[in-house]
Amino acid sequence: MGSTARSSTYDYIVVGAGSAGCATAARLADACPHATIALLEAGPSDHSALIHTPLGLAALVARRSRYNWMFRTAPQAALSDRKTWQPRGRGLGGSSSINAMVYTRGHPLDYDEWEAAGCPGWGWRDVLPYFRRAESNVRGASTYHGENGPLIVSDLRDVNVFSWRFVNAAVQAGYLPNDDFNGESQEGVGIYQVTQRNGERWNAARAYLHSRVRGNLHVITHAHALRIVFDGRRAAGVDISRAGRAETLHARAEVIVCSGAFGSPQLLMCSGIGPASTLRGLGIDVVHDAPGVGANLQDHLDFTFQKRIPGDTETVGLTIGSLPAWVRRWSMYRRHRRGLFASNVAEAGGFVKTDPALRRPDIQFHFCVALVDEHGRRLHYGAGYSLHVCVLRPRSRGTVTIESRDTRDAPVVDPRFLSDPYDAEAMLRGVKAARRILEAPALADHGGRELRTHDLKTDAELMAAVRADAETIYHPVGTCRMGSDPASVVDPDLRVRGVTGLRVIDASIMPTLIGGNTNAPTIMIAERAVDRMVGTMSPAAAPLVLAPGSALGPAGA
Repeated sequence: MGSTARSSTYDYIVVGAGSAGCATAARLADACPHATIALLEAGPSDHSALIHTPLGLAALVARRSRYNWMFRTAPQAALSDRKTWQPRGRGLGGSSSINAMVYTRGHPLDYDEWEAAGCPGWGWRDVLPYFRRAESNVRGASTYHGENGPLIVSDLRDVNVFSWRFVNAAVQAGYLPNDDFNGESQEGVGIYQVTQRNGERWNAARAYLHSRVRGNLHVITHAHALRIVFDGRRAAGVDISRAGRAETLHARAEVIVCSGAFGSPQLLMCSGIGPASTLRGLGIDVVHDAPGVGANLQDHLDFTFQKRIPGDTETVGLTIGSLPAWVRRWSMYRRHRRGLFASNVAEAGGFVKTDPALRRPDIQFHFCVALVDEHGRRLHYGAGYSLHVCVLRPRSRGTVTIESRDTRDAPVVDPRFLSDPYDAEAMLRGVKAARRILEAPALADHGGRELRTHDLKTDAELMAAVRADAETIYHPVGTCRMGSDPASVVDPDLRVRGVTGLRVIDASIMPTLIGGNTNAPTIMIAERAVDRMVGTMSPAAAPLVLAPGSALGPAGA
């Protein structure tokens, strides 16, 4: 990690040390060795056993902790007026510290559509080199993979037998097997690769901050950005709150906002960039009227089947008799970094088409070796597994707005799930496809009973279950849309329109949601953005290499 010493003036200030912020700050520090960079993070360090032990995600996502912003949405009209849970990572590494570590990139056509929609330089041929440069895949380098990047991508050390049973059941149901969703073809089912190293989570902070000491990079935790300071229309610094005190940090060159799909539009609006009527209503001076800030919110809605298996000892479960097994599992992990505690729970899954005529998969599965219900916040006695279904390219569009000028108050998140009829139709097709997999012999022969869905057969019954129980699968994007049109929030170089010295680099700039998990694409965005920003790097440039002895110690060290 870089220095933690503080000044009041830097060349660049990066706001938010999540996946994009860690990558942006590190790449910028390396590309501009004579520039000073401050990386601000509202949360704490990532040195925690809960973070570095993969199975710790069960507590980090579902429970209150210092590592989770714990947002809730506005009531969702199409989901029985429920306020749904929206966990987002807080602290170094951001959501890469609490996610399921699944490494997927989306489909090549997703990025070609970005380019066609007015984002030159962001097509698949442009972004693939940056995926490769960020990656160190244990399988080695290939046309599609890198082997020397900072982000370690591994095969799971121990795959649960039920994950393989899911894969076999899906093949029996007519779907193709696939051992690399980021290779020549995305379509099919298989075991996910994960962002782990030797059985420990490899989050963005480990990848980009802890990999080497950089004297020009200053990491400041517990620093909550209150607003961007402007000199006329130029971003000149950031007001922060730290240890109960207000401070102003000044930026000679640029301020770079990496606060995510919820935090970035909130910070822009609280700083005077957003819909003028909203800002004036809160007494915020308008720097630039930008109606697109906070619009275009997209997310993957997820429906889950849970199946309890009486007497099962192979999946994750809570029973009176399971305590000795949990002790053995923890002992194995402590000694060898193997076994259940090294699992990301969502071990298997895949990408399938609900219509053979489609050009790319429209549904993604996540198969979990536990009874995951309401993000794990609703606990069930016993053991079993879960099958998650999400629609990859929803047409529903929501918003992130503010009701307070203080960024320490939560923004108003309204995904408007299922507001477009297409999404409900696609979800129903996906749910029925999942049911066919559950009924295939490789899973059905092991018995068990579905929780809450066992007697649901008709389309109307299944959709009622979706509206009663569906939740996010944690992929919000789009609220600071990139484009070439005047209504876009940032241009293809991710400069904020209407002002100077200000960029947004994170998942909020995605014009449309990619078909897959969003962590790897968010890191790619940072890699590509810094390259366009400084113009001194290329995909063939020497990537980050971990310094000898730089890896963190055992979980919790």
